[in-house]
Amino acid sequence: MKHLVGLLCTLTFFSCKEKTEKIPESLEDKAMRIHNSVITIDTHDDFTVANFTDSINYTQKLDNQLNLPKMDLGGLDVSWLIVYTGQGELNKEGYAKAKENAMAKFDAIHRLCEDYAPDQIELALTSEDVRRITKSGKKVAMIGVENAYPMGEDLSEFENYYNLGARYISLSHNGHSQFCDSNTGEEDGKWLHNGLSELGKKAVAEMNRLGIMIDVSHPSKESMKQMIALSKAPIIASHSSARALCNHSRNLDDEQLLLMKENGGVVQTVAFASYLNTEKSEARAAYMRKLYDEVADSLGLENHKEIRKIAKELAAKREDAVLGVAVSDFVDHIDYMVNLIGVDHVGISSDFDGGGGIEGWQDASETFNVTLELVKRNYSEEDIEKLWGGNLLRVLDKVQEVANTL
Repeated sequence: MKHLVGLLCTLTFFSCKEKTEKIPESLEDKAMRIHNSVITIDTHDDFTVANFTDSINYTQKLDNQLNLPKMDLGGLDVSWLIVYTGQGELNKEGYAKAKENAMAKFDAIHRLCEDYAPDQIELALTSEDVRRITKSGKKVAMIGVENAYPMGEDLSEFENYYNLGARYISLSHNGHSQFCDSNTGEEDGKWLHNGLSELGKKAVAEMNRLGIMIDVSHPSKESMKQMIALSKAPIIASHSSARALCNHSRNLDDEQLLLMKENGGVVQTVAFASYLNTEKSEARAAYMRKLYDEVADSLGLENHKEIRKIAKELAAKREDAVLGVAVSDFVDHIDYMVNLIGVDHVGISSDFDGGGGIEGWQDASETFNVTLELVKRNYSEEDIEKLWGGNLLRVLDKVQEVANTL
């Protein structure tokens, strides 16, 4: 009897032990755990005002790349919505038209946060706001300005933009502005200011005073170098990648990357195919154009949206399909910059609805795939937190801290 009891106790012991042994965490489970625990920030998302009305807005799963349902699906916490204005003539008429466009975009963002979906998304102005809002379960909107052209020659407009919620501003876009030269000057070697204009130099000081991050993704290299020399606070590149891996003027070369590190700033790697691998992007685009024609001809279709949808489905099934730029290419740029300037100076952006989007991160619903790739490459949770937004918030804090001393 004693032997039987002993046997039962032994069996019970091993049975309990088996039950208490932990099942190893899979790579996907680890990635999801990390993704859900860090604050994920995308620093560049364009939009059209037409998607910000009482009947059509970001509470709906629209056909665009970023909206609230897609942010929910992908676990994206923070979107920097962009007040973008194209470059026009440097005169009063041009400035006035551009200002009208910019104000309409500011108004659209405020309507989303205050009228259409105040229970789902809130505008943040500081890192403390970001943490408070995400903790509440709501999504976060922040405002970046792509091109200071609409401000004309009135430096007081910077304070107006700040009061409307802008927390980073680029002094130019595609084309030289009244403030500085653009990277596009590399195409013909023609420059307007050889860097910053005198007005641009004053703008740098004004942004420092207000606590607005200076964005150098579109200005020329010389403009960027002059901004770093003049700025009393760290700067950012809101959506640029490594020029050593993809020789595009929108990317930063090693000299610029090292200056960003010295400055204490951050480079937000961008998921824009032609800025990650131009050759691969062009090859895929050429292949898809042929496929679009094939679909249109064989099915007699004229609806471009339907043609693209069918062609994309066909490409996914064909073994001979030319592969597009993917999340792995994107993280190659992160790897390169982390190795060169350190993980504290690198971040993440998509440029959704402005040309961005790659295989595996075509829209906000696929955001988790970026974290998964980072985990596959053995980035720690601490490093992933920095890449996904910790670095950007640190720079924002420092910029605002400097402003308090001026």
